[in-house]
Amino acid sequence: MTNRRHFIAGMLASGLVPAPTWADAGGPAYLAAAGLRDGSFVLCGIDAALEVVFEIPLPGRGHAAAAHPSKPQAVAFARRPGNFALVIDCMSGRVKATLHAPEGRHFYGHGAFSADGSLLYTTENDYANGIGRIGVWDVALGYIRVDEFASGGVGPHDIKRLPGGDTLVVANGGIDTHPDSGRAKLNIPTMRPNLTYINDRRIIEQIELPHDMHRNSIRHLAVGSDGRVAFGMQWQGDGDAPALVGLHQQGETPLLLDGAEDMHGYIGSIALSDDGSEIAVTSPRAGLVQVFDAATASYTRSIALTDVCGVAAAPEDFVVTSGTGIVQRLSGRLNPEKPLMWDNHLVRL
Repeated sequence: MTNRRHFIAGMLASGLVPAPTWADAGGPAYLAAAGLRDGSFVLCGIDAALEVVFEIPLPGRGHAAAAHPSKPQAVAFARRPGNFALVIDCMSGRVKATLHAPEGRHFYGHGAFSADGSLLYTTENDYANGIGRIGVWDVALGYIRVDEFASGGVGPHDIKRLPGGDTLVVANGGIDTHPDSGRAKLNIPTMRPNLTYINDRRIIEQIELPHDMHRNSIRHLAVGSDGRVAFGMQWQGDGDAPALVGLHQQGETPLLLDGAEDMHGYIGSIALSDDGSEIAVTSPRAGLVQVFDAATASYTRSIALTDVCGVAAAPEDFVVTSGTGIVQRLSGRLNPEKPLMWDNHLVRL
């Protein structure tokens, strides 16, 4: 693969081939950050057969990645509170740019591209003021920061773009943090998570949970082809967790989904099936994957898998990853563990 990348890079420099696509980077179907047994970290491309087609070094533990819609470029984000976001040429393995949050900010581990790939949006914490911001980066200018706007809440974690346009949906988790306090949560009694929709940098809709669920931090998102948004939550309250999974369509009241298994108050990742009929969520704390029927908002089944967290849609199925090195189809036979400790998220291209 390395020789092929170098050959294509040379041809590109000579102007003899068109601009590269994801196929030139080995045709990955997914991106995922991972740790190696020697303590180092990488960003991996995984193909449809669930084989690793590239491993690119990272300077520290990764969280999620944002994949450019056409170019073989990915932005790898550090785990919160992140101090790096690297733009990686996945064909050559080179770092094209390093994103630095402004003073008084840090990244939250997620980002999303505009529909045409000209802009990158990043979730950020303005920790001096205790509010969330969305950074705007110009791709053609070398990922230069050109603007920012309000996330609509505190602690914006995940961000996704709805299909068919440039409306963004942001998971404002509601939790105030500060790098001086590490990962400590500073406002649990007063937190107010929300789901915020933004178009042309203006908030067009916000959804809050009922007051008795205000300690349910909205963290991760999945978007269907019809614009429905599935969201996973993490309970910060005492006692048993309420519903940890929600489904929302703009202009409607959100549906909350209860599972039959104890997820230990924690959803690590979420995915919608290709046809939108099922929602899969993971909990590394519980070692479980739960699947719901999206039409009836009802629980259907669960699968036990140690330290499972990453989940993404696959044709007629889901793919999951675990910190033990497993990457497999949900309905398939357990695959042998790989020498990779998969991190939180599996990003589908």
